[in-house]
Amino acid sequence: MNKNNQNKYTGFRKNYSKFIYEYFSIVDNPQEIAVKYFFSVDDRHKFTPSFSISKRGNSWSTYDKDFLENLVFQIGLVELISYWKAICPKAVIIKAGKLDESQIEFWKKLYFNGLGEFFYLNGIEADFDNFMVLYSESEREFKKSFTETTNQQVIVPIGGGKDSAVTLELLKEKMSVIPFIVNPRKASLDTVKIAGFDSKKTFEIQRMIDPHLIKLNNEGFLNGHTPFSALLAFMTVLAAAITNSKFIALSNESSANEPTVSTGANHQYSKSFEFELDFRNYCKSYLSENIEYFSFLRPLNEFGIARLFSGMKKYHGAFRSCNVGSKADSWCGKCPKCLFTFIMLSPFIENEKVNRIFGKNLFADESLIPFLDELTGVADEKPFECVGTIDEVNFALHKTLQRYIGPLPALLKYYQENLNSIILKLDRVEHEFDQNHHLVSPFKEILISALNDQ
Repeated sequence: MNKNNQNKYTGFRKNYSKFIYEYFSIVDNPQEIAVKYFFSVDDRHKFTPSFSISKRGNSWSTYDKDFLENLVFQIGLVELISYWKAICPKAVIIKAGKLDESQIEFWKKLYFNGLGEFFYLNGIEADFDNFMVLYSESEREFKKSFTETTNQQVIVPIGGGKDSAVTLELLKEKMSVIPFIVNPRKASLDTVKIAGFDSKKTFEIQRMIDPHLIKLNNEGFLNGHTPFSALLAFMTVLAAAITNSKFIALSNESSANEPTVSTGANHQYSKSFEFELDFRNYCKSYLSENIEYFSFLRPLNEFGIARLFSGMKKYHGAFRSCNVGSKADSWCGKCPKCLFTFIMLSPFIENEKVNRIFGKNLFADESLIPFLDELTGVADEKPFECVGTIDEVNFALHKTLQRYIGPLPALLKYYQENLNSIILKLDRVEHEFDQNHHLVSPFKEILISALNDQ
């Protein structure tokens, strides 16, 4: 936590008065759809982030151009938070389109909760009432889609980790699936290929960050986590509209609901059930009543997902969940996300096979003990990563100790000697099926069938 950034935050808000979402542009030609946003801060800083969609493959339908404009406008409302956080002016003015009071309430809640980690790690004292004044200075209204979506296709976002591989594998034989990727990397492309999909049938979005934001970050302006999964939510609705698909099946689990710290900040807020419910209501009210957005894996915890993934051996050499090693398509073996994933697979996959996936035995690395303490609840806070609950980690370690063959490596020995007693009440983790979900038939039946086959 950098408490000195509270002074920066206060200073910026004195020296900068407003962030403006000026307008956006759409170039729609036979090759691609290219979108650019225009943001400014007091005319002293200007940002022009963009994204593009290549019109390849045959998954495209005749789409409503007015509805496309609505979705592009909405995506800009998520995109702007990455730029606002560098300077944090109190006023955010929307000139690109009109927002009613309910929309403003939705966006303020998303911004505040989605920036919970940013505020916490920067030592910023912010509260909902005064962190931002958000209002619209436009009378331009956008069209909600009332077109009935008859195509039963399913948009499945692929990030390259184990969760989206499970969703893709379980749905591909039962449903008509379109894999969806933002900024493709090797792990996500390999996942799609291993699942048997032609790359031309994948819906890809290339998102570009304005270099000026990176320049400001390097100069010491404020930086931190933003709710990327919320951006993904709106982009998947765009993909559904363009391909005339009815369903969007995310791979967010029940574990994402647990706060990262006791104050309530949650690294995974925009993956939580609370956000899913808010977004579904927003989608029905302002976007489309006919597109169904939900998480296919919401009833499961990370332990249950790891059990399913352990049987999908063809993906074991390709998946990657490490943020540190993402650009090199590798496991760094030194971060809490690597250790968490290693722990979750260890109850189900033989020691040597897990070691081969990660390139070494992470349980043998004593330098990871502080991360183990964070993951198991000994430390005051969990890692700010997409990891499971404290109960799930402890249960997985308990199960690993029961089946481990050979002398215990350093971390398991440390756990057995110091922490093993805390798992005695955790049997409920093994077969947990959370009823807070939005799965409709046949998705629920497909998931239950897969669990019964274990």
